[in-house]
Amino acid sequence: MRDASQVDLAPAAATMPPEPIVRLVNVTKRFGRQQVLTKVSLEFARGRTTVVLGPSGCGKSVMLKHIIGLIKPSTGEVWYEQTRLDALGEARLGPIRQQFGVLFQHGALFDSLSVGQNVAFPLIEHTRLHRPQRERRVKDVLRLVGLSDAEEKMPAELSGGQQKRVALARAIILRPKVILYDEPTTGLDPIRADVINELILKLQRELQVTSIVVTHDLTSAFKVADEMVMLYDGKILLQGLPDTFRASDAPLVRRFLEGEATPEELAEIRPQLGPAREEMAAEAGGSRP
Repeated sequence: MRDASQVDLAPAAATMPPEPIVRLVNVTKRFGRQQVLTKVSLEFARGRTTVVLGPSGCGKSVMLKHIIGLIKPSTGEVWYEQTRLDALGEARLGPIRQQFGVLFQHGALFDSLSVGQNVAFPLIEHTRLHRPQRERRVKDVLRLVGLSDAEEKMPAELSGGQQKRVALARAIILRPKVILYDEPTTGLDPIRADVINELILKLQRELQVTSIVVTHDLTSAFKVADEMVMLYDGKILLQGLPDTFRASDAPLVRRFLEGEATPEELAEIRPQLGPAREEMAAEAGGSRP
């Protein structure tokens, strides 16, 4: 006979959230007198997509750099699986960084290399694969991003959207566990941006990767996000499911989602007319209030 205390264990286990693969614990970062992050604690669930929102200068990119160990926190901890990254030197960080793929905001392709050479570059730098093995893997990832016929082309021959897809192919060529996207749809028209959104979803589904997406593109954010985080002034303002953001009545959240400037920001571009400007405006045919 089973103990009554065990009856609900299986259902409870089935609803447990995914294990975090990346954790930030009370991360604070200062550059001189400027404090960019303040006691930020976040867990990024394995196999899920977390979108990080927030106005320019709120600390989003600095947070990404902490996650791959490019910068260390002033205080706090950064963890990848069971390894504390901020406690490691460069020699030990190198192999761990290969578990991360990064899609940079502007692609960062090498102009002098072909598409295939760009994508193969991490394999040459970080693996001992023979050339036929590298070529097969390059073809596989280009096929995955829908650019099988672009291997011999140069970046300048591609559209902006295609260049982003090449950069994404390069980001996944080492088969990372985590992909960091820094403004992945910046500079793209809505149709090309949606191709990138679909690729983010496809990679999560087919490769089972964890995705961390920093973006200002709200259409993209709500399409790809399993979870969302909003940073403001270096602190977490809100985190939760996309529906939590849609339902939020917090003024700062609503202004960001609806694209409304604050009264203080509007005041900066609508100064009161001084006496000299009033006189000039009157001579020109009347002053504006």
